[in-house]
Amino acid sequence: MTRARIPRFAFWLVLAAAISPQRGGAQAQSQVTITPAPVVAGSPELICVTLPAVAKSDGERPEGTWLGQKLQFFRGRDGSAWYALAGVDVQVQVGSSNLQISAPTAGGATTDLSRTVRILPAHYRTSTLTVAPKFVEPGPEEMTRIKAERALKDKVFASSAAEPLWSGNFRAPVRAAPTDSFGTRRTFNGKLASIHQGMDFRAAPGTPVRAGNSGVVVLARPLYYEGNCVVIDHGLGLFTISMHLSRIDVHDGDHVNTGQLLGLSGATGRVTGPHLHWAVRWQSAYLDPAKLLRMDLSNVR
Repeated sequence: MTRARIPRFAFWLVLAAAISPQRGGAQAQSQVTITPAPVVAGSPELICVTLPAVAKSDGERPEGTWLGQKLQFFRGRDGSAWYALAGVDVQVQVGSSNLQISAPTAGGATTDLSRTVRILPAHYRTSTLTVAPKFVEPGPEEMTRIKAERALKDKVFASSAAEPLWSGNFRAPVRAAPTDSFGTRRTFNGKLASIHQGMDFRAAPGTPVRAGNSGVVVLARPLYYEGNCVVIDHGLGLFTISMHLSRIDVHDGDHVNTGQLLGLSGATGRVTGPHLHWAVRWQSAYLDPAKLLRMDLSNVR
């Protein structure tokens, strides 16, 4: 690939290389793009597969894996390409990774579009916080509850809709100032170290919290660390999670639209004060919500 073929807009990284003419002129047009680029730890990524002739049947969609996770492709809004919304966990090992993709061709054969994707480190801050002692050294009763809730969350995240439920761009869940807290290495009371896997908004108590995109509520209940919590399944392994609410206004199984009220912000669970913690999860990876909010998905679905 020459520099002349790389688009000027910096957020596109063209991963496809020209295929030799001996393999067929149609295959030479097949390509894979991934955005945003460069790829950094914690980033959501939109993978696009463009083929000379888009498969007519959804059963002939591209297949692939990346970072140990299966990629699930869906047809784009205009029907001319296939997309997968994936991501790089905040704690991933940086360096080279293998993006494996195979796709059908017009003649019924399969073309290999696999590429090496380099993952760069993201530079996150460190902080020290003080919370109630019970959230650092839970007692036996609390540990029993924590264990049960961990099993519940594992069950919730193990299942997701087989098609994307979201449409268009994702929106911030509250009208409040966000922080750059995602990925921050935190120490609680000098004893417990963790990585902040979401985005905090400085939401005053009682601020309406809304769905960032359409989907299905798969959990709406109080949890030990998360406080009053709502989890939305957006399909194909993508979830958003709203924590520390003072009130929950939805129930498990509810279908919600973009901007629909989920509840009110508060200070429940492990917190240092009132705020909304909003997390984005793809498969088992936690992603930077700020980067998802900046992605232009309006022409994708």
